[in-house]
Amino acid sequence: DWMVDMPWSKTTKDVIDIKQAKKVLDKDHFALDKVKDRILEYLSVRKLNPKMKGPILCFVGPPGVGKTSLGQAIAQAMKRKFVRISLGGIRDEAEIRGHRRTYIGALPGRILQGLKQCGTNNPVFMMDEIDKLGSDFRGDPSSALLEALDPEQNLAFSDHYLNLPFDLSKVMFILTANLTDTIPSALLDRMEVITLPGYTEEEKKAIAQRHLIPRQIKENGLKVRNISISPAALYQIIKEYTSEAGLRNLEREIGALFRKVARKIAEGDKGRFHITKNNLQQYLGVAKYYPEMDQERSQVGLSTGLAWTQAGGDVLYVEASLIGGKGELIITGQIGDVMQESARAALSYARASLSMLGVKENVFDNKDIHIHVPAGAIPKDGPSAGIAMATALISVLVNKPVNKDIAMTGEITLRGRVLPIGGLKEKALGAIRGGIRTIIIPEKNKKELAEIPAHIKRKIKFIPVRNMDKVLSLAIEGIVMGNG
Repeated sequence: DWMVDMPWSKTTKDVIDIKQAKKVLDKDHFALDKVKDRILEYLSVRKLNPKMKGPILCFVGPPGVGKTSLGQAIAQAMKRKFVRISLGGIRDEAEIRGHRRTYIGALPGRILQGLKQCGTNNPVFMMDEIDKLGSDFRGDPSSALLEALDPEQNLAFSDHYLNLPFDLSKVMFILTANLTDTIPSALLDRMEVITLPGYTEEEKKAIAQRHLIPRQIKENGLKVRNISISPAALYQIIKEYTSEAGLRNLEREIGALFRKVARKIAEGDKGRFHITKNNLQQYLGVAKYYPEMDQERSQVGLSTGLAWTQAGGDVLYVEASLIGGKGELIITGQIGDVMQESARAALSYARASLSMLGVKENVFDNKDIHIHVPAGAIPKDGPSAGIAMATALISVLVNKPVNKDIAMTGEITLRGRVLPIGGLKEKALGAIRGGIRTIIIPEKNKKELAEIPAHIKRKIKFIPVRNMDKVLSLAIEGIVMGNG
């Protein structure tokens, strides 16, 4: 039965109209220009060379940015069938390659099952959560995927159950992941990774007005004439009720708002509900997210760093203080090993620079140094807060405040050089969310500015630096650097 049912030669004809495909992608997805360009390039090549092999694309990005729905939009644009399987938590190699026929209850693998269901041998085949594959004594499914996801090998994909080669070269595989760290390197090498960053507040606002609000009005049984949300109220929901790179929580909050209205209408209230900034709290309660610390004025020993998290970029504060003691270094705030080493490197740099800063050499004889990173319950690690730690420490030594409007990211060396870091775009978006408009970045990250969209560059001033002297002169107000 399986032999007969498999689509050995059934192929859907691609309808490739590049302008129409662009319209389909733009209709359901706002921004994400880089991803759309790559998809349209693939369709253009497909139009000129119908025999080309299907690419293996991997969309990597935080949750809720539209990775899975992009796959459906691609299938719709090409008029192909769409198959989706989730790989999250799969630990058995037979899920991919099938069981041998000698086993009781043997079945083909997920890939051939998907092709049988859609009835064609050239669908858009989406594999969700590739980074969450497991492996145990039953085999390693990620190794079984190596053959299926290699355009050179999958002309004759061998499933244990059918035991006949099946041609997967016409299938367009799209994989999604939140992180690439857990994907085995051999598998990652076979895929073309396309990174989807988080959205800015303006993009979220546009997506909410175009897609989320109309969808939630329909799902909650309301009419457009029943309800309206002012732009200021929508902006407040984004800023004070959600803190994410994607859009899922934003849609939940809008849904919660509309449910309250739906209840009032169901109870017989016939008025038109106009939601503004002033009455938003009546519907959603008090704001869930506030700026982490009171940054109304610049303070001594408090610098602003930038962190990269799975859910996008974030602002990270670093505090430093000198207290009575014997010259020991105390580090608190649930900090990982790499970050602790950064703190030690920052202290060594500060000690080596005392004469240049005009500070007494024996300042540490009867003082302990305490470096604290607030939000103590959240584990933090990585070297990119090195220059923020050094700035906070030196601010305490010279007793001058750190400019609250400047955030910084970069690894520090003992000689005060500033080394490059990763995740610059996500960190820039995090800075915008935190209300910061100037970022100090390592000079070697300067080339990455070309990939940052123009609307982000208009809002943020990036200052590339090579060494700590420049960082200190920019960040610490009124500092005078001597020559020692």
